[in-house]
Amino acid sequence: MRIGVLCSGGDAPGMNACVRGVVRSALAAGHEVIGVLRGYTGLLNESFYINLEQKPLMTLRSVGNIVNLGGTILHSSRCKEFATEEGLKKASGILRKHKIDALLPIGGNGTLRGASELAKYWSGQIVGCPGTIDNDLLGTDYTIGFATAVHTAVECVDKLRDTAQSHDRMFLVEVMGRHSGYIALYTALAAGAEIACIPEVTVDIKEIVENVQKLKARGKQSIILVVAEGDELGGAEILNKDMVEAGCPFPTRVVNLGHLQRGGSPAPADRILGATLGEFAVRSILAGKTHVMAGAIDKKLTLTPLEETFSAHKPVPEELLDLLQTLAS
Repeated sequence: MRIGVLCSGGDAPGMNACVRGVVRSALAAGHEVIGVLRGYTGLLNESFYINLEQKPLMTLRSVGNIVNLGGTILHSSRCKEFATEEGLKKASGILRKHKIDALLPIGGNGTLRGASELAKYWSGQIVGCPGTIDNDLLGTDYTIGFATAVHTAVECVDKLRDTAQSHDRMFLVEVMGRHSGYIALYTALAAGAEIACIPEVTVDIKEIVENVQKLKARGKQSIILVVAEGDELGGAEILNKDMVEAGCPFPTRVVNLGHLQRGGSPAPADRILGATLGEFAVRSILAGKTHVMAGAIDKKLTLTPLEETFSAHKPVPEELLDLLQTLAS
């Protein structure tokens, strides 16, 4: 069997561990792996990973010493052409041309949505892996890259707390999460932030300012507010402006962590998750499974139909919202 593997959409720490898990488990079982460069764009351009023997096949050496690397050795991209019927038909023809029997896409909801659409035009097997820092896919408790993104954000907030404390300031720290508050909520909890603003909860400026005023009256010398980029007001800059106008008692500063959260050496949790799901995805392909995503729920490996992984919003845990409010009040 010939298995194609690609990374698509935003890169996530741990993708390399997943690619390694795919390649080594497939080769161990006697199958071939073709690495597609730059996601669906590379597929449409017939751009493949070339090994040291100048062949378009991945070997054991192709994935040596990559688990500690951020990003992805296969590179990634977003592809508008792949979202069209013409693009999907073209991709299907290319997969048949290169005799690829199964495709293993690693990415987020856009990647898996594209894979689900491809299945309408291509009869090969498709088993995806959840690679996104947003942790917004159903069918898995955690996605590859989420743990590292939170770790990176927490390290930054810890440093900002030092300067906030020194100058009696309030910092509004914007993290990624256009539609999901997972990174913001977990970062706020781990860094001991006082407030988190996320897309899943309505933002009440007056209530936030009143809370901050109470905290200052109690002797609080600094405040950290973590805001997801996709909160209903439009991010930290707008939130800051509204808070100042509402009478925020602290001088404020805004820090946008941006793509910093995507980079860096993956945390052990993401390395292990990537390797585990990569191997499980290959095992599932060899067992005849298709049109599913490999995930882990309650520490049990699971397969979820592709369309179900992005069919609804993945809610943040209510108990963690309550915990944040209790600890910060």
